[in-house]
Amino acid sequence: MQVLAPARQKFLQIAALPDDLWQGFHLWEGALAIAWEEYPTIDLAIARQQMDEMAAVLRSRLAEVSYPLRQVREVGNYLFEELGFRGNEADYYHPRNSFITDVLRDRLGIPISLSLLYLVLGERIGLPFAGIGLPGHFIVRPCHPDLEIFVDPFYGGEILFPEDCGDRLREIYRERVTLRPEYLQPVSGRQILERMLGNLKGIYLQRQEARKALAATERLLALNQNAPQHWRDCGLLHYQLADGMQAKRYLQEYLGLAPEAPDREIVTALVRELEGL
Repeated sequence: MQVLAPARQKFLQIAALPDDLWQGFHLWEGALAIAWEEYPTIDLAIARQQMDEMAAVLRSRLAEVSYPLRQVREVGNYLFEELGFRGNEADYYHPRNSFITDVLRDRLGIPISLSLLYLVLGERIGLPFAGIGLPGHFIVRPCHPDLEIFVDPFYGGEILFPEDCGDRLREIYRERVTLRPEYLQPVSGRQILERMLGNLKGIYLQRQEARKALAATERLLALNQNAPQHWRDCGLLHYQLADGMQAKRYLQEYLGLAPEAPDREIVTALVRELEGL
């Protein structure tokens, strides 16, 4: 029987929670568990203390600010002007940008990890935010009925109006992008962790680090066991790592979940090859 590391056990506990029980606390602890698996000896108490201290400072300051928009700006000023957090444009695809412990230490991150600061701190200080998963980008929105704005943490907490979000996508893709209404809908904590792990998976595949890509994919599967592609990718990565038994198990599950998959013939042939070993 495989003995799971404590970090993986913690993550699986969070992933197993029903969606209606998920809170900002679980998003935070899930992000910590992702970092813990990368750094098994890390002291997570340091990150927890950092977040507690940041929340305490903001609670004190926001008590003196009455208007919601000013409160949103105060959060941005504190994070980016005072503490020096910023988007890591120079080394955007480094894995450490996805580990919240590194983000807190280095004050560098990518859109989703910097947005996580808003989501976690906002809940603690009584100024909640929702995550907005734009294509290829991530921003947040204040959960206040009088504020129809968005905040872009990667660009120093810049305030955006809905029409600005389309402009931001055009800047990123360098071509015209139609801003669909669904792009501006909030995403769940589970979806945020999926996106973080998807980023890591893509980076590790690009670096040809199959074992780390597998670890990310296994956690993606824990978050969404009904997603056939996670079963397939776990199987293919096990195959790459010469673990035929596990490869066959995952690929057979994939074929059962996706009987009409366009790659069915290829995967079926691979399973037959594995059965012959």
